[in-house]
Amino acid sequence: MENYLKKNVAIQGGKGSFHEIASIFHFGIKNINTVPFETFGDLVDSVENNELDCGLMAIENTVAGSLMPNYVLLEERDIFVIGEILLRIEQNLLALDGQKIGDIKEVHSHPIALMQCARFFKDHPHIKLIESDDTANSAKKISELNLKGIGAIASQRASGLFGLSVLESGIETNKRNFTRFLIITRKDKKNNEIHDKSILNKASISFSVVHKTGCLSKVLSIFSFYNINLSKIQSIPIIGKEWEYHFIVDLVFESYEIYTQALVAIQPLIDELQVLGEYPKADKYYMSNEISSNIDVEVIHTTL
Repeated sequence: MENYLKKNVAIQGGKGSFHEIASIFHFGIKNINTVPFETFGDLVDSVENNELDCGLMAIENTVAGSLMPNYVLLEERDIFVIGEILLRIEQNLLALDGQKIGDIKEVHSHPIALMQCARFFKDHPHIKLIESDDTANSAKKISELNLKGIGAIASQRASGLFGLSVLESGIETNKRNFTRFLIITRKDKKNNEIHDKSILNKASISFSVVHKTGCLSKVLSIFSFYNINLSKIQSIPIIGKEWEYHFIVDLVFESYEIYTQALVAIQPLIDELQVLGEYPKADKYYMSNEISSNIDVEVIHTTL
């Protein structure tokens, strides 16, 4: 009965990944079963096909920028954003017990993790950097195959899960390294997740503007008139229409009613309006190294 009541959450990467850590912060470890997927497309498939309750998907990072393929998934698939979480990404160099940095000949990890730690490895030029599909899976492989001389960049939670030592913690170059994750569900299930619209103060929408001078500026002016803050604007090329774009916009508002009035007001100036999500704005940042391998809490945080 206990497992039946848990949410089944799709994540990219396995246990010890930053997606898993973000899901623990959001839902609480005792409230979820995480189901790993190698690609974001497969993750979205599982949610869209109603195989799992919801999914957690990275959308942007303060160092690496926007994950453009994931924005396309938001626009093209039958999914809806119901929440967000902001995670401070702390990267760590992991290896088998007894190893020292001088013993490490190769370090394996996701290419974005390798990029985020470039300055650290400039000080260790003897180490060859190898791209892999996932941070946590790189750590798991070292443990399972007992690979000496091989390191991984991954979370501290991964070190505990797979019995590895942390040779160096916090090796990311930019300490303001945050990832924003979205919680997604099927569009027809969105009302099952959020019953009280009064807690909604953020939305993600998509539209294209009428191809006339000043239309986008007028749309933005309308949002300003309704006292709605635009926290992000992301443009996506419209295939087959050279130099024309869809815009995905994140809106922050105090009144759900006024937000819906603003959407009506921009209608004459835009085409193809889609509401991609309505959700509570994330109210704090979480630190990835705060989640250990033996954490046992009912709920750390939830905005749903």
